[in-house]
Amino acid sequence: MKKYLIVIEETQTGYSAYSHDLPGCVSMGADRAEVEKNMHEAIAFYLAGFREEGQPVPEPHTYSAYLELPA
Repeated sequence: MKKYLIVIEETQTGYSAYSHDLPGCVSMGADRAEVEKNMHEAIAFYLAGFREEGQPVPEPHTYSAYLELPA
């Protein structure tokens, strides 16, 4: 099992998501739950393409951190 970091952003029409680990793998949804579900499906499809072509599946390499700064 691999864990891929996704970034979720609010848009004017809902939410979008992408992963730095998987260039071009993006998704959208009306709310956070939908965009997460859609991104899960998009990543599964994206990785299946690598497997079908006999290519190595990309390794996760990004992480997140929050920095606290005075306002």
